Amino acid sequence: MTRLAIIAAMPDELRPLVRGWRQEARNGVVLWSWRRGDAEWVAACAGTGVEAATRAFAEVEATGAIDSVLSAGWAGALDQRFHVGRAYHVSGVIDARTGERIAIAGAPGECWLVTNPMVAGHSEKRRLASKYGAGLVDMEAAGVARLAQERGIRFLCIKGVSDALDDRFPDFNAFISSDGRFQVARFTLYAVIRPWLWPALVRMGRNSREAAQSMRESILNLLDDRETLRKPGAQQKS
Repeated sequence: MTRLAIIAAMPDELRPLVRGWRQEARNGVVLWSWRRGDAEWVAACAGTGVEAATRAFAEVEATGAIDSVLSAGWAGALDQRFHVGRAYHVSGVIDARTGERIAIAGAPGECWLVTNPMVAGHSEKRRLASKYGAGLVDMEAAGVARLAQERGIRFLCIKGVSDALDDRFPDFNAFISSDGRFQVARFTLYAVIRPWLWPALVRMGRNSREAAQSMRESILNLLDDRETLRKPGAQQKS
């Protein structure tokens, strides 16, 4: 059996893809699985950041060897050419903590991505774009790429753009717990009494949903060449 691991930060990033898959939670990691014939896809989310992605990867690996891994999820644009609501194939990742660059062999890449240890606001995006020349920024992909490299397995990366280069939002870092979980209740209380934030947050929510749907299509176009997962009822057969 061949096994593909799909690692993301938050469930909503994968919601369109995993609809109908078998779902469970173990050790703080949300997992979805789909199996047909000799192929199994397992998706996992444990929160934002490299450490959370590592926990998600380990939980998938605990159930069996992984043949390839895909880093998916939302990313911020570092260049005006990358549009919100769209998904892009990443050709290489950069670790902002170390400067390490990992090219993705054979990837139909459209841009490089830099993995930052925190959510990149407007000024941080500008700094990262200038320093690394990357098109996108996230918080997990470089860590997942390193895990794949250590195991000698295939690595892929598809990211959906949730926010543009010049978008301005509150500092989301203040609402991320030490284990990488976004504290929705705290942020909701913060935002509800600040109505001037609502238009930008509504726009980001809409863009994020479109990006998640675009990621689903890109992932299936790349990996589901027989369109098994597009057939009616196929996702229930796990």
